[in-house]
Amino acid sequence: MKMRTIEIDNNKPIIVGLDIGTTKICVTVGRRYGKDKIELLGVGNAESSGMNRGVVANIQKTVNSIRQAASIAESQSNVDIKVVNIGIAGQHIKSIQHRGILTKNDDDEIDRNDIRQLIADMYKLVLPPGEEIIDVLPQEFTIDNEPGITEPIGMAGRRVEANFHIISGRVTDIKNIKRCVDNAELEVSSLVLEPLASSEAVLDDEEKAAGVVLVDIGGGTTDIAIFHEGIIRHTAVIPLGGNIVTEDIRQGCAVLRNQAEQLKVRYGSALADENKENEVICVPGFRGREPKEISVKNLAYIIQARMEEIIEHVDFEIKSSGYHDKLIAGIVVTGGGAQLKHLVQLVEYMTGIDCRVGYPNEYLSKTELINKQDFERLKSPLYATGIGLLIKGIQTIEEEEEARLEEKEKRTVKSETKDIAEKEQKKEGWLRKFLSEFITDGNNIDDDTFLGK
Repeated sequence: MKMRTIEIDNNKPIIVGLDIGTTKICVTVGRRYGKDKIELLGVGNAESSGMNRGVVANIQKTVNSIRQAASIAESQSNVDIKVVNIGIAGQHIKSIQHRGILTKNDDDEIDRNDIRQLIADMYKLVLPPGEEIIDVLPQEFTIDNEPGITEPIGMAGRRVEANFHIISGRVTDIKNIKRCVDNAELEVSSLVLEPLASSEAVLDDEEKAAGVVLVDIGGGTTDIAIFHEGIIRHTAVIPLGGNIVTEDIRQGCAVLRNQAEQLKVRYGSALADENKENEVICVPGFRGREPKEISVKNLAYIIQARMEEIIEHVDFEIKSSGYHDKLIAGIVVTGGGAQLKHLVQLVEYMTGIDCRVGYPNEYLSKTELINKQDFERLKSPLYATGIGLLIKGIQTIEEEEEARLEEKEKRTVKSETKDIAEKEQKKEGWLRKFLSEFITDGNNIDDDTFLGK
């Protein structure tokens, strides 16, 4: 679907990202600023009450949350939001590897149309009933039996082979998300796997080339993306996230859910041994009951137990991908769960791999529409997916424009070549006519001899 854009200031297209999460729905509005920066024009947040582990559980509640977030973003950015790039995740997401082959009729250079044909063929794959392809990501190309090519456009070759990373999801869950967006009177431009969007915001090309794991810990799921040599190698979605930690605290400490969330955010730690024995928190009692004292160390034990389970799943995915020993850049954790204290130390201890928190501030440029306090808040890993959706949307627009210019240039060259050929034909025809009319001296000079052929 062609993306509709609103253009202001030097005709820079404005892109809108819609992150439909389990705990929050975030709408980001922005455009390209300079070479590699994103100018944020507006951000709208709303509580997500209709989602469960990345899947729509209540359409009307989700629609209301989308409308609320979009309204806030519109008023802040002064942009009429119509078209959005949606981040998609959830436990229904799967990924497979597949190989495609294209045989050309000539040895002319490979162009974008050839790559598009290979990708289009992948969308024709037969999947299990109830599943559909969300995205097809080229990995490596082989041209005339020469492997390891990452940029095939412009190279000469007759047989083009490619490895693809194919992401699929459940048809009903995808339709429910699109229905929510449609009911909110918005148009879907593209579906982007959330860990791929987050990777654009918190990883650089050097990390992707060296080998890196992105771990996006959201409210309902933990998303994983593994890169090596600049290529996406493995993706996975773990159906565990920050919400289940909150639920453990609620049950373990016998408090209300909103109190459990506040305890996790304000006092939570992923390592119990980093907390003092005698430090306690006083929680107000329910409906006039006595306040309750909770040990910070006991709270950390509850959190650590669940985080260890999540990290074990992450470690399993890393090892099953076959890239465990090739991750020079280590692990980058992002998302709301990455704000948990001492999480980096726990990840390094359990996996034996270096770890850091990924912040989406490298590509952000401040605008006068967003005040300083809000801008600093947007640098949180909580907004990695929202910022990444903007970057992916801008990349799509620029790729489409580049392809359009290339096609225009090809048509121009083809037209000029045709004009030259027609002029040569007219010139040769005139000479032949001249010969037939005026060279009649009986020497039998044929046309080809006169023309020097």
